[in-house]
Amino acid sequence: MAVPKRRTSKYRKNIRRSHHHIEPKAMIRCGNCSHAVIPHRVCPNCGYYRGRNVLHLDLFD
Repeated sequence: MAVPKRRTSKYRKNIRRSHHHIEPKAMIRCGNCSHAVIPHRVCPNCGYYRGRNVLHLDLFD
């Protein structure tokens, strides 16, 4: 089994892991209610998607 000859330094370890960072999710504003929404998803606040009401949330009130 292969065993490292030298200990990996913190610098080299961090360089190797430099692309493991977490990126924030992209958010847009709903065109109907200006609520923050993930792109290409129905707005959870008003139920609109691309200007059309696709979830009739008033039925559940």
